[in-house]
Amino acid sequence: MPTRRDVILLGSTGSIGTQALELVAANPDRFRVVGLASAGSDPALLAQQVIALGVPVVAVARSTAVQDVQLALYAEAQRRGYATGDHALPRILAGPDAATQLAALPCDVVLNAITGAVGLLPTLAALGAGTTLALANKESLIAGGSLVQAAVQRADQVVPVDSEHSALAQAMRGESPADVRRLIVTASGGPFRGRARVDLADVTPEQAMAHPTWDMGPVITINSATLVNKGLEVIEAHLLFDIAFEQIEVVVHPTSVVHSMVEFVDGSTIAQASPPTMLLPIALGLAWPDRVPGAAAPCDWSAPTSWEFCPLDDDAFPAVRLAREAGAFGRTAPAVYNAANEACVEAFTGGRLGFLGIVDTVAQVLSEHVNDGDVRSMVTTPDVADVLAADTWARTRAQELIEGIPA
Repeated sequence: MPTRRDVILLGSTGSIGTQALELVAANPDRFRVVGLASAGSDPALLAQQVIALGVPVVAVARSTAVQDVQLALYAEAQRRGYATGDHALPRILAGPDAATQLAALPCDVVLNAITGAVGLLPTLAALGAGTTLALANKESLIAGGSLVQAAVQRADQVVPVDSEHSALAQAMRGESPADVRRLIVTASGGPFRGRARVDLADVTPEQAMAHPTWDMGPVITINSATLVNKGLEVIEAHLLFDIAFEQIEVVVHPTSVVHSMVEFVDGSTIAQASPPTMLLPIALGLAWPDRVPGAAAPCDWSAPTSWEFCPLDDDAFPAVRLAREAGAFGRTAPAVYNAANEACVEAFTGGRLGFLGIVDTVAQVLSEHVNDGDVRSMVTTPDVADVLAADTWARTRAQELIEGIPA
């Protein structure tokens, strides 16, 4: 029986976080939660998670939400008939650095499921502490790039939780990297698969949120609709597996059953297949290199099944091509790509930017950064301050373009 692992979970009230806690609750002999982090926007859910699992430390990103969290904790404890003295409730860390402080505490695994580049400092904190990092926050790796790579202390310290990269890691386990010819990253194509660019001009946020195969948070769902998410995953695959961009291909696979494939130099291809659920990659992230029995339902091979694969339409969805350009340039360009996109997604959901404007604006911000002499792009080995400065500039510049403010 594997030793029980102490887990710190960042982003506990989001899609990945809630599923991870389902897995923990179903496997109390394998996992124990010793810390939770949340923005604090859903204090009632956070309180339920803390009290149900007896979590000793909680991090809340918004200091203004601490009182609401405390009240919710007392209410949840009373509802369950527990003692409500201070000894029965967790220690609360508060403020923008709270998740970073939590990630540095002793544990076996930190699952970083925070959304966005704000996850960078917690990622670096977990790696610096020597803890295994189950990485669902791809943005921290993409923005941090060489910083994150330099912080890794052992070969198996970072375990990817994105289903595509979990699939690649499984297919490559025990294989020599020199024997890899290509990584094939699959994409569902999102809700607008098959549409031409001209058909996407009037897309609404509600339509973009209607993903055909996955139930995810709002930002990643819209990123999947624009294919920005797949662009981020190409950069992530390059950084995780040290495979050249020209050896990473994206193919559209509408049913999301084959999560990714590895093609080897002898012509063999290994694919990882399972029904579309995040429970399997989360379980692998927490237990790696072990597997958790019954983590997710397997494919039903008793029913007729067919798998479709087709090329990506770069004209309608140029986000992947754009990500390759950012990744190839390196330095702070991937951070700019990600930050500009986050600003654009917020504007799109707020009704201030059209769907096509998301990637068009990202392209303009990235071009100015790389081609127009932006001083931030000249730093060949960026440190944390350089990355954060590029992130801030990209958000500001994207907002200016959205509002029509001249440079």
